[in-house]
Amino acid sequence: MPKTTKAGKPKQDELPSTLQRSDSKAQRTFAKAHDAAADEYGSEERAHRVAYAAVKHSFEKIGDHWEPKEEKGPSDERAERGGLHNTAPSAEGVDANASKKHLLDVARRLDVRGRSRMNKSELVDAIMKHNRRVRGK
Repeated sequence: MPKTTKAGKPKQDELPSTLQRSDSKAQRTFAKAHDAAADEYGSEERAHRVAYAAVKHSFEKIGDHWEPKEEKGPSDERAERGGLHNTAPSAEGVDANASKKHLLDVARRLDVRGRSRMNKSELVDAIMKHNRRVRGK
């Protein structure tokens, strides 16, 4: 099902809930990448994966929405490798390639407990856990 209108605007009711709460650029990125991939591959599942990969390149998931990254690029090891049969773990939208300082700032905004004692990978895991908990509500 197309995610954009004939005018090229995202259909709000077709977007995942985290993107509905995000800015219009994130919504357009997802919708246009999804529609192009659906036309190219003919698979809804693959179009969905391509669209999220496009969003993760420019945005990071913070809590229940997506925010622009300071620097565009792959967000984790899985995104760096690419490919259909990639088995590397995903950081689920958390920018695992960001600096520890940035991850600490995100953890502070999300009020993650114990963040000052965490190393970088622990911060990524704690932010992912927080994002999952928020998504589940």
